[in-house]
Amino acid sequence: MIPGEMRVIDEERVCVMDGEWSPVSVIREIVEVGTQEDPFYVMDLGEVVERYRQWKEYMPRVEPFYAVKCNDDKLLVRTLAALGTGFDCASKAEIQLVTDIGVKPERIIFANPAKMASHIRHATALGVTTMTFDSETELHKIKQYSPDAQLVIRIRCDAMSAQCPLGIKFGCEPLVEAPRLLKLAAVMSLAVVGVSFHVGSGARECAVYARGIQLARGLFSLGDSLGLHMRLLDIGGGFAGDSAADLRQVSQVINAALDSQFSERDVRVIAEPGRYFAAAAYTLAAMIHASREIQSESGDKHTMYFINDGVYGSFNCLLYDHQQVTAEPLEESSEPVSECSIWGPTCDALDCILPRTQLGGQRAGGWLVFRDMGAYTLPVAAPFNGFPVPRVRAVVERRLWAVLKDLWPLSETSITVEARPSGPQSRAPSPPPGATPPHTPAPDSIHAVFVECALK
Repeated sequence: MIPGEMRVIDEERVCVMDGEWSPVSVIREIVEVGTQEDPFYVMDLGEVVERYRQWKEYMPRVEPFYAVKCNDDKLLVRTLAALGTGFDCASKAEIQLVTDIGVKPERIIFANPAKMASHIRHATALGVTTMTFDSETELHKIKQYSPDAQLVIRIRCDAMSAQCPLGIKFGCEPLVEAPRLLKLAAVMSLAVVGVSFHVGSGARECAVYARGIQLARGLFSLGDSLGLHMRLLDIGGGFAGDSAADLRQVSQVINAALDSQFSERDVRVIAEPGRYFAAAAYTLAAMIHASREIQSESGDKHTMYFINDGVYGSFNCLLYDHQQVTAEPLEESSEPVSECSIWGPTCDALDCILPRTQLGGQRAGGWLVFRDMGAYTLPVAAPFNGFPVPRVRAVVERRLWAVLKDLWPLSETSITVEARPSGPQSRAPSPPPGATPPHTPAPDSIHAVFVECALK
């Protein structure tokens, strides 16, 4: 690997790479310096751009509105904004994050069906008026604080299997409750403009999207009969994001259902992918700092490895997102594979990452790599027991960087150069007060990403 330039963008470091490289080779380059002790991520910006390219190829009619809650890393959000995505925000803080980087209000949907009054007022003050609801209470609240809002009714439509089911909390019953709420909204002179549903995060069923689209079609017809101008369909999230994920199968189901139920092209169709864009772009590196060998009563040996990240940090995804992770040694071991467990650094016995796995013998100071760690990890991580949340090191191929940097207006003071992607990771200086936020890129600029960039 030939290291490239290191440029600082706000609080993010971007390493511009030449030659052959991979996230694992970048990790190896960093730890070989010998000064890195804290866990860190390598973020592949090219993976984010490639996911966007695939989305537009497979579902050209569906506009992606990135679910900020999945991973609010500023560089990820900035990259997606530069590419032209919209954003699904759930709070005033997420709305502020997105608007601060220059995203226009019409590219944001306030997709929390149970919003705090102060958050509604804040969103409305910023011009974000497209928002969801699923109850009578929410309609009255919106009538009071944002009477001109463009409302989207959220219905329940659950996948038979999902990593994180959501219907138990949000979404009104589509056949009886939803019609009643549409009629109430019409009486209250509120503008309901569309229907949304969410099949569940990490859905393991494709056909559920067809069911949701069919239910939405019926509500569109009812809304039109009530004098509501229904023009927005939000098919939610649920799209897989790991390295092995394939968008083609689910896109075929969605495209067919849209052609069948919404052949009219004046209906705008959006979706709320989160892990699809974030998961595979982030690879985590964690160091083994201690080990302990124990022996059962039957004489079987078991090694406990302690690493510098755990369930209170990146691996909160094991508790909250029901993820399954795989540990890969950064360097191959010459010792035979044996049973072991992997533990986090805190003094809590709950801090167990893998209670039972197989690894070749590892030494203190060795590193483990965990792939597909970009979804629902960083936003929830906390420095419990004083252990730091991992920093992010972003890498990008040079030709892609040549395009992306033009989409982010940068002052000379916000760009620095380093000789190699070395550790330790430290936070870069914040931008000067009053720095100009990024502009919304023109379609021709976005198209240039696919023409000029080198995608893996």
